[in-house]
Amino acid sequence: MLGNTNLVAFLPTTDYAKARAFLVDVLGLRFVSQDDFALVLDANGIMLRVTKVRDHQPEQYTILGWNVKRIEDVVAQLAGRGVKFERFGFLEQDAHGVWTAPGGDKVAWFKDPDGNVLSLSEHI
Repeated sequence: MLGNTNLVAFLPTTDYAKARAFLVDVLGLRFVSQDDFALVLDANGIMLRVTKVRDHQPEQYTILGWNVKRIEDVVAQLAGRGVKFERFGFLEQDAHGVWTAPGGDKVAWFKDPDGNVLSLSEHI
């Protein structure tokens, strides 16, 4: 039933201006609209509603991610725009913060201005 409909993603923020600057100017999502209820962005045809919350405590796991091709290139481009990739002591990550899973998939993590964990992944 829902497999034939479009997904809407949600992301919490405490500051619309910081979220918009990061998501639009740094990550390259397309601005759609903003009102008192949400900052709405287009993420390649997927609606991302950034919702303002009063007391935000970011989770310590990925809450939003992108499936990319050539993850190393995307990591390099984002790093050039000031994105800092996270390092986890329990994973073997390359010099750029990319972890290769036993099956060959690759993942890199970074945070938005609210501390939300976001990721890039390349699935083989």
